[in-house]
Amino acid sequence: MKRALLALAALALATPVSAETVAIINARLETAATAGTIPSGAIVLKDGKIIAVGAGVTAPAGARVIDAAGGTVSPGLTETLGQVVVVDNRGGAGGRIGTEIAAKSPPDGYTLLLGSSGSLTVNPAFATKPTYDPLRDFVPTSLVSNVPLVLVVHPSLPVRNAKEFIALLKAKPGQVMMASAGVGSNTHLTGELFQVIAQVKLTHVPYKGSGPALIDLMGGQTHCIFDQVTTSVGYVNAGKLRPLAVISAKRSHVMPNVPTMAESGVNDFEASTYTGIFLPSATPKDIVQRVYAAVVKVLDQTATREAFERLGAEVIKSTPEEVT
Repeated sequence: MKRALLALAALALATPVSAETVAIINARLETAATAGTIPSGAIVLKDGKIIAVGAGVTAPAGARVIDAAGGTVSPGLTETLGQVVVVDNRGGAGGRIGTEIAAKSPPDGYTLLLGSSGSLTVNPAFATKPTYDPLRDFVPTSLVSNVPLVLVVHPSLPVRNAKEFIALLKAKPGQVMMASAGVGSNTHLTGELFQVIAQVKLTHVPYKGSGPALIDLMGGQTHCIFDQVTTSVGYVNAGKLRPLAVISAKRSHVMPNVPTMAESGVNDFEASTYTGIFLPSATPKDIVQRVYAAVVKVLDQTATREAFERLGAEVIKSTPEEVT
């Protein structure tokens, strides 16, 4: 219990958690039933972002797909595990910072990683000196969500669909600026793949995260981005961005009038972002199984599925073996 409270104190200093929230969590920590569960205390999700059981969950901050997954899953885990689950967003370096923290955390069931395709596949492949190995340093529990990408442009660009967009790029090679969340990000690599398949040329403008990239795109400093549906749908509905095509096998239910790339004549081109919950690799198998069972139970809940669907994400669950 003391260790959990210390971890929570450190979390409060590192992230913007209100005093009221800390008080509530501390009260729940003092009264939490621990018999037959994972170690007692607060669970921290770390967005790589970090989730920790008894200490927290880590997750990489900045991408709404990860923010949304952590915020959606953590309440259900709190109820299912009988432990407080707190999301600890660790931003920076495309999720590498939070993921590295989770990789080096004690394998005691107190820290979970809410990882994504960016932090667990792209980043290690692009890093000159990788600070973690996703296969060596983590053990999976289950995948959580899958989010398709969508091609959106500034409304001033004189195109209404992917065919017109490709025609414009062929007429003006290199003159259309493509924003991304950073070099090696999913938004960047998807744009590079599009250029190869469509045989066109875009000028890449990398940013430090999708937030700044979208701000400049809406301000007209760039022209387009291949972004997650969850991040762009609000701006599309507000008329600040124009969607041309979703990059998935089927249309997104939050953008039902937007055709797929295949419908637009661009075949063999799909891109999405997945999230999943992982533990440090040396975590005992019994704890891995308990977390896995809890995650699957939460994903099976109607409220969880509806929450993801409202954001344009699809719930996907798997066994630890299927993830690897």
